Amino acid sequence: MVGPEIERLIQLLSRLPGLGPRSARRAALHLVEKREVLLQPLAQAMADAAEKVKTCSVCGNFDSLDPCAICRDERRDGSVLCVVEDVGALWAMERTGAFRGRYHVLGGLLSALDGVGPEELGVARLVERAQGVEVTEIILATPATVEGQTTAHYIADRLGSAGVTVSGLAHGVPVGGELDYLDDGTISAALRARRAF
Repeated sequence: MVGPEIERLIQLLSRLPGLGPRSARRAALHLVEKREVLLQPLAQAMADAAEKVKTCSVCGNFDSLDPCAICRDERRDGSVLCVVEDVGALWAMERTGAFRGRYHVLGGLLSALDGVGPEELGVARLVERAQGVEVTEIILATPATVEGQTTAHYIADRLGSAGVTVSGLAHGVPVGGELDYLDDGTISAALRARRAF
């Protein structure tokens, strides 16, 4: 039905998160129809990213420079490290503008089923950073999933002798959330994490 070039484009697009075969076909069609304004600039941007984007040797963020812009920013509080699962979580934290410390990207979560252990996540590197003179607090911002909480508990145990405060993000009712629309686990977590007004 289509040539091998378009079929390959569809197959590659369908590997992206959130795009199935039908969405990939629609995206490929749109890109080919708008090749001058979309496809060619996108191809160039992807080539540039493939060539220039690096993983920060300090925190694990993506940037064209190493160390990344966050690690180089002198205005950030180096005494607080926020531990996140992946770069997407780091970007989500940065979108809020609420955190002005530094980060440590794990690159995944502990998962015996997937063969991901502490070595694959570089937990030893985190412990080494935590033992630095400047660091006083580690915020564990892992997801509220079984793997996320297992990872957080493991890291907290490993940091026990580092002499730093270990904290976690609160779980519970989101801002603007209505109780009737929340699942039982979220409501239970909110009750356990209640605080005085």
